[in-house]
Amino acid sequence: MVTPLRRGLHTGSATAADPQSPAPPSPAAGQEEIRRQNLGAVLRYVHVHGPTSRAELTSSLGLNRSTIGALAADLAASGLVTEEAPPPARRAGRPSPLVSPRSAAVYADALSIEADRLRAARVGLGGRILDLREAPRPPGDVVPTLAALVRSLEPEGFCAGGAVAVADTTRAADGTLDVGGADEGLAAALDAALDAPGRFLVGDLADIAALAEHTRGAAAGIDDLIYLHGDLGVSAGIVTGGRLVIGHRGHSGKVGHMVVNPTGRHCGCGSKGCWETEIGTEALLRHAGLPPGSDHLPVVRAAERGDAAALAALDRVGDWLGFGVANLVNVFNPDIVIFGGTLGDLYPATAPAIRRRLDMMALPASREHLQLRATALGDEAALIGAAELAFDPLLTDPLAAAGLLSHTPAEAGPAAPDAEPTGQ
Repeated sequence: MVTPLRRGLHTGSATAADPQSPAPPSPAAGQEEIRRQNLGAVLRYVHVHGPTSRAELTSSLGLNRSTIGALAADLAASGLVTEEAPPPARRAGRPSPLVSPRSAAVYADALSIEADRLRAARVGLGGRILDLREAPRPPGDVVPTLAALVRSLEPEGFCAGGAVAVADTTRAADGTLDVGGADEGLAAALDAALDAPGRFLVGDLADIAALAEHTRGAAAGIDDLIYLHGDLGVSAGIVTGGRLVIGHRGHSGKVGHMVVNPTGRHCGCGSKGCWETEIGTEALLRHAGLPPGSDHLPVVRAAERGDAAALAALDRVGDWLGFGVANLVNVFNPDIVIFGGTLGDLYPATAPAIRRRLDMMALPASREHLQLRATALGDEAALIGAAELAFDPLLTDPLAAAGLLSHTPAEAGPAAPDAEPTGQ
C-alpha cells in the first residue's frame, strides 16, 4: 500500500529553531551520519536558493570553510552540483566558488491530476521546470495518458524520483462528488506502466502546492500557513511548525465540506450548506446571473470595470470566503493564508470583504499578524510541489546517489578555485 505523502513530512526547514542549519546529530551519530546530514544541508540549500558561494554556505549553515569545501567537492564528484568561479568582482582576495545545482542533469518527474486536465513536467534540481506536457483529462483511467505524457518528456540525465499531485475532488457522471483524494493504487499503477518500480509518490494537490509555496513561493521562510485551493471544490494544505498536516491516510484538508450555512444549498457530497457551495465558482456565477459551467474570469474582469452586478457577486462570495477563513485562522493561527486555483483568481477582488469578515470573527491574537496572499507560483505550484516531494529522499541523503550520475556528462564551467576570499 502506498501512503499519500509520508505523515509528518518536513517541508524543508532543517530545524525549527534555525531553518538554515543542519539538524544537530544525535549523540550516537557516527562521522558518516554527520557527513550525510551535512551533505543534505548543503544540497538542500543550493536546491532552494540557487547558485551559492562557498562563503555564503559557510555563513548560513554554520559549518567551517574547509568542511564546506569538502562537502561541495563530494557533491560535485557525485554529479549533483557544479562548482565554478563567479563573475569577476572588484574586491581583494580570490573569489569564493559558486556551488550550483545540476538542473539539466538531475530531475524529477512531476505530475498533476486536475479536474479537467493532466500535466507532466520534468523539473530540474533547483526547482526549474525544464519541460511540460498537458492533455485533457479522459473519463475513467488516467494512468495510460499520464504515462504517455511522461514518455513524451524526453528525459535527459538522472531521475531522482517522481510524484503526483491529485485534486481531491472529482465529479461523477451523476453529479455527485468524490472527495476521497489521492488514490493509493495510483503510484503502483504508474510505476508498472512506466516500468519504474518505486518511482512515484502520491499526494493531495493542495498539500503539495502548500509544500511548494512554503519552499519557494509566497510563504518561503514561514512555517505556519494555510494554502486554499479552488477547483471543482475547495481543499486546504496546512503547514504548522514547518510540517504538513496530513491526517489519517492523507485525507485531511477537506475544508470545502465544513458546514457554514446549515440552511444553505445542497452540496454534491450529500451534505447541506458546505463552505464550497458559498465560495466556489458555481456560487459566483449564480450570484452574477450566469449559467453554471461558465468561465468565472469574465466576472472578475467586469468587476474591475466597475460593473455593479459583478462587484456585488464578488463581495458576497468574499464575505463567505472570509467567514470560513476566520474559522480556520481561529483553529490553526497561521502566519499566512494563500489563495490558489480559482480562489487565486478571486482573491484580489474579494480581499476587502475577506478582511471585513476577519475583523468581525477572527480572534485578535490570530488576525493581527495574519498575511493574506494570492499564490506566488500560480498553476505551477502543484508541479513544483510534486518535484519537491520527489526530491526529498535525495536531499535528505545525497550519499545514496553517489556514483549514479557517472554516466551523465558534466555541465560546462570553469574550474573552481579552492581558496576563499579574505573577509567573506
